[in-house]
Amino acid sequence: MKSKFRHVALIGKYQALASGASGAFSRNALEDIAYFLRAQGCELVFESDTAHNMGITGYPVMSVPEIGAQCDLGLVVGGDGTMLGIGRQLAHFGVPLIGINQGRLGFITDIPFDSYTSTLAPMLRGEFEEDHRSLMHARVMRDGHCVFDALAMNDVVVNRGATSGMVELRVEVDGHFVANQRADGLIIATPTGSTAYALSAGGPLLHPSIPGWVLVPIAPHTLSNRPIVLANVAEIAIEVVAGRDASASFDMQSLASLLHGDRIVVTRSEHHVRFLHPKGWSYFDTLRQKLHWNEGVA
Repeated sequence: MKSKFRHVALIGKYQALASGASGAFSRNALEDIAYFLRAQGCELVFESDTAHNMGITGYPVMSVPEIGAQCDLGLVVGGDGTMLGIGRQLAHFGVPLIGINQGRLGFITDIPFDSYTSTLAPMLRGEFEEDHRSLMHARVMRDGHCVFDALAMNDVVVNRGATSGMVELRVEVDGHFVANQRADGLIIATPTGSTAYALSAGGPLLHPSIPGWVLVPIAPHTLSNRPIVLANVAEIAIEVVAGRDASASFDMQSLASLLHGDRIVVTRSEHHVRFLHPKGWSYFDTLRQKLHWNEGVA
C-alpha cells in the first residue's frame, strides 16, 4: 500500500556534526531512514540545516518555513530537544510530526531507532494515533514594551542568578494577585513539560489531555508554597521584585538578564503541535517505560 504521506521532511539534530563517530552514526542513520522512506513511496526532502550539518547530499533540501508550507509530514530523528525546537517552528503550519528517538529519555520522540522500519511502515499507511500538545506564548514586558517574545512547548522558567541568592517574584493569575514568592525560581509547565524540569522540582505529572498548566516553585523559602495546577486559559504574570541576575528561559530559548520590574506574561498560544504515534500508543506506556515504573514487580 502506498504511503498516506506524499511529501515527507526528514529533520535531525541541529547541533550534530558529521565529523566523529557519533556524527557518522547520525548521518548513516538519517540516510538509512531516507532510503526506507523513498521505498515506501514518499517524496523526501531534508531540512536544510540537517543536510548541511550532517554533510548529506543528493537530496532536495528545504528551510523550515518551506517544509511547513509544502510537506505533509515531518519525521524528526533525535531527542526531545530536537523535537521541541522543530515543533515550535512548525506548529502554526499544522504539519504532523513523528519522532524517532536517538536521545536519552524520548518522552515525545517515542519510536526506538532499532525498530523504526516495523513501526513506521503501518503509520505511513495511516495506522496511527494523533496527539495534540498545547503551546505557551510568553512575552517579557519592560516599561510597557515587549523585549522578548517566544513560544514554549515544555516550560517557561524564571531562575535566580548563578552567584546570587533567592529571587522574589510577584505572581498574578488573570490580574489577581496570588503571592510574592521567594525561591530559586519558578516554573510554568505544560502537560508536555510536566515530565521535565517541573517534575524534578517536585511538580505533578499532567496527562496531555488536561487543558492546564502547573506552576512549580524551585526550592521555595516558604515550604507552604506548593505546586498548583491552573487552567491554561488563564494569563499568568510573573514580576521580578528583588534578586540579582535573574534570567528567563522558554524551552531552550533564553533571556539572560531580567531587571527589577520586568514582567513575564504567559498565555495559551492559538497553535498546537500535532504528534503521531503508533497504533495502540498510550501515554501510560510511555510513563511506565521512561520512568521505570513496575520494575521488579512480578
